[in-house]
Amino acid sequence: MSKMPLRKFICLTFLATILGNTAHSQNTIQPGTAVIQQRRIVLTRSRTVAREFPDRKTAIIRYPVVKGLEDAEVLRKVQKLLAVENAFGSTLKEYREDAWLTDINYKVGYNRNYLLDVMFSQSGMGAYPDTQTKHFLIDLKSGSVIKAADAFNANLLARLASLVNAKLQNEVRATIRRFEGDKDSSAEEKESLRSTFADLRFTEENLDEFSVSPRGITFLFDAGFPHAIRALQPAGQYFFPFSTLQTYIKRDGPLGVLRAGNLK
Repeated sequence: MSKMPLRKFICLTFLATILGNTAHSQNTIQPGTAVIQQRRIVLTRSRTVAREFPDRKTAIIRYPVVKGLEDAEVLRKVQKLLAVENAFGSTLKEYREDAWLTDINYKVGYNRNYLLDVMFSQSGMGAYPDTQTKHFLIDLKSGSVIKAADAFNANLLARLASLVNAKLQNEVRATIRRFEGDKDSSAEEKESLRSTFADLRFTEENLDEFSVSPRGITFLFDAGFPHAIRALQPAGQYFFPFSTLQTYIKRDGPLGVLRAGNLK
């Protein structure tokens, strides 16, 4: 039997090592994370809609397909939560029969420590262009959306809401000062704006909407202003680093690992 040349043997060994490591990395899923694959759909409008709106024959939809969770029931629940029809309440068929939608997209803000944070956005054109968002913070151990009662200490919810409301009110005061300094705005318009902001508060009922990132927690708030004054609506994103919220986060809740300072 002829001997394999040393150089060829070394090259084959090196190649086998690379392929083995690649296969291992592809099959290894970090505990506490989900595998996210993007699905892209070119939505083709029905002939009736396309004839009426020839410049809106198609729309682009991107959404996440979740895999890699060991518990089949949890995986099913997560996939159902992040399905296109669950994001904004419309099916693909309904989108095809309407000309409003331009695109749907999403962003994964966090995918570690059994927490999956996904923000959907959809844009469209009716009488005017508009964009809407829908947020999900999912517990990958249960497959459920995380609410304030799950994540924060019940006896501190009112205090936490006050903490967020303070940031909202700072933003409101800054907006009013800027608008009242506008010489082109009438006294009636300024009074109307003050009235609009008068009852705007962030309360305990608003605490359920919050997102998680590697740096901290952002509470989300939609004031629901009509389109005519949408430009004056508060941004509605109030960030707090984990260090600020240590006492508020439940030790045994889904965010407990963040409270304990074990963020990875």
